[in-house]
Amino acid sequence: MTDVPTRHLGALAVSAQGLGCMGMSHGYGAADDAQSIATLRRALDLGVTLLDTADFYGAGHNEELVGRAVAGRRDEAVLATKFGFANRLGEPTRIRGDAPYVRQACEASLRRLGVDHIDLYYLHRVDPRVPIEETVGAMAELVRAGKVRHLGLSEAGADTLRRAHAVHPIAALQSEWSLWTRDPEAEVAPVCRELGIGLVPFSPLGRGFLTGRYSSVDGLAEGDIRRSQPRFADGNLERNLAIVSRLEELAGAKGVTAGQLALAWVQHRGDDVVPIPGTRRQSYLEENLAALTVELSAEDLAAIEAAAPPGQVAGNRYDEAALAFVDG
Repeated sequence: MTDVPTRHLGALAVSAQGLGCMGMSHGYGAADDAQSIATLRRALDLGVTLLDTADFYGAGHNEELVGRAVAGRRDEAVLATKFGFANRLGEPTRIRGDAPYVRQACEASLRRLGVDHIDLYYLHRVDPRVPIEETVGAMAELVRAGKVRHLGLSEAGADTLRRAHAVHPIAALQSEWSLWTRDPEAEVAPVCRELGIGLVPFSPLGRGFLTGRYSSVDGLAEGDIRRSQPRFADGNLERNLAIVSRLEELAGAKGVTAGQLALAWVQHRGDDVVPIPGTRRQSYLEENLAALTVELSAEDLAAIEAAAPPGQVAGNRYDEAALAFVDG
């Protein structure tokens, strides 16, 4: 397929599905730059414009990788990157949202991406020691300087969103949202819609779990972050596999994969929702994009909700240390 529809994150027009690039450099085993660049360029060929990265992924490697992939095709891409994790892997986690760091991080990202502006610049996590007004104020200065076009927040709570939006329009909130992570639905999504902020679900396939490809952690690389996540732990994994089994049954009846059904459910959350499933493989990229054509009736949606009801997933989505950095 090449006809990817357009959705809006605030005033920013993007493809209705983006590509999450984290796993090309971080979290899911060894990098394969040639494979990843080919997938990134294939995404552009197919009409995917929104490419999502962060300075933390691979200690800058991911931004450099994305920059190489879009070289010569900058006008086809909407580049989104994030800042805020001031540590590197293996160091204690430090979040920084102070104004000097905002400017420093942006300059470094521009260099690594090899571009003169960032289309969508996110605060990766809210710094609890710095008023959000200071952080967003500094980000707004980057907009006025022409270095950034639109602003976003990641994993921010409803109150933070209101305070941030009062300083400068926030185009997008990036948070985990899928059939097994329903956290944004109660408070955050309604505030986003009230303020005109688009929603960008990351891990819309439950870190790949909802595809049905993982029945244990045995096949995961040694450094794969899922090995240490509660939902993949013994006991929890087995309970969660029962949800996937029910999704597979529904998907089979529609002639699609469980992953496509789960992704279509996210796409159906609203026209202001732009999920960013991640992959380094062209075959999975194309499978994910095909979810855009999956039509779900009210009966389909009800059946999916019954198969994967809110609150039935076993285990937290992060360990306690990572959860501590989620705002609100």
